[in-house]
Amino acid sequence: MLAKRIIPCLDIRNGQTVKGVKFLDIKEVGDPVELGALYARQGADELVFLDITASHEKRKTFFELVRRIAQHINIPFTVGGGISELSDADALLSAGADKISINSSAVRNPQLINDMAKNFGSQFVVVAIDAKQHQGDEWVVTVNGGRIPTEKRLFPWAKEAEDRGAGEILFTSMNHDGVKSGFANDALAKLSDDLQIPIIASGGAGAKEHFKDVFTIGKADAALAASIFHFNEIPIPELKNYLKKEGIPVR
Repeated sequence: MLAKRIIPCLDIRNGQTVKGVKFLDIKEVGDPVELGALYARQGADELVFLDITASHEKRKTFFELVRRIAQHINIPFTVGGGISELSDADALLSAGADKISINSSAVRNPQLINDMAKNFGSQFVVVAIDAKQHQGDEWVVTVNGGRIPTEKRLFPWAKEAEDRGAGEILFTSMNHDGVKSGFANDALAKLSDDLQIPIIASGGAGAKEHFKDVFTIGKADAALAASIFHFNEIPIPELKNYLKKEGIPVR
C-alpha cells in the first residue's frame, strides 16, 4: 500500500479562510497564510487552496494571496477556483502553485482537461468534483460551489476526466461536507475501482477513525479535511501517529 496523504484545505472567500456545512452557513476561521504555514510545520503532506466564490462571481483566483502562501510552505500546493483557461493556470504556476484544481470550468468545457494535461502534464491537473447524492447511488455533479446541479453524474464524469488526462480526482460529497460523520466511503470505493488515478476524499472528517475508514473501506489515496484542522480538533501529528498504529502507511 502506498503512503496515504493528509491534506488540509483552505477554503477562501474575500481573502480569508472560511468553513461551512454542506456548502452553507459559511464562517471565517483565520488567515490563510498563517494556517498554511502552520499545517506545513505540522507535517501535512499537501495543501489545497480553493477560492470558493471565484467561479460564481466570474472572477479570477487571488494570485497575490497564492504567492504569499507559497512563500511560507514547503509542501505541494494545489490551487483551485475561477480557473477557466490555460493562462490562468500559467499565472498560478508562476505564483507558486504545484497543481491546479478545475471544477466548474471543466464541467462546462471538458476540453480544458485535455488542454491542461497536454500543456502542463497530467500530474499538474486535479479535477475536483462536488456531487450530491440523490436516490440510491445517483450522485449529481454540481458547479459554482455547489449552487447549480448539472446533467452530469459522478462516476461517468470522473471516468471521462481520467480519460481526458486528469492526474487526480478530488471528490467532495456535499451530503457529508462539514457534518463530521465520516466520508462517503461507498462512493469512494467505487471511484477507486473504476479509475487508475489517485482519489482524494473530501467531506465528512470528524474523527481519527474516519481517516482509517476512508483509507481502508473507501480505498482513497488521500484525505482532505478543513474544520477539524482549523479548530485544532485533531492535530495532524496526532492523526498520523494514530494511522501508523492502525497499520496505515503515512509519510
